[in-house]
Amino acid sequence: IEHVGLGRYGDELDYDGDLKAMAELERVLAPGGNLLFVVPVGRARIIFNAHRIYAYDQIIKAFGGLTLKEFALIPESASDGGLIRDASPELANAQLYGCGCFWFQKPESH
Repeated sequence: IEHVGLGRYGDELDYDGDLKAMAELERVLAPGGNLLFVVPVGRARIIFNAHRIYAYDQIIKAFGGLTLKEFALIPESASDGGLIRDASPELANAQLYGCGCFWFQKPESH
């Protein structure tokens, strides 16, 4: 997702390509279905032509029709202890290049 629309791999330039891809993931997810979504997290930015790094709230907003079941963070530094379950959004956003692991579920009535 973090590469979609940036043109690095021959795709067309589309600034909102990642948001469109996330919307499609949410759309095709069956009611009650689970989505495991892993992306770079930290201070939100685009590394030109390469990838995006997302703030925690950007991902939550993009998947607004889904319920967040769990969030875990693999921090950028190994000295931070490896996988941190139930990491705070503030810790995720403080990363330079962390790995955010989001578990979403689509409501049954959706």
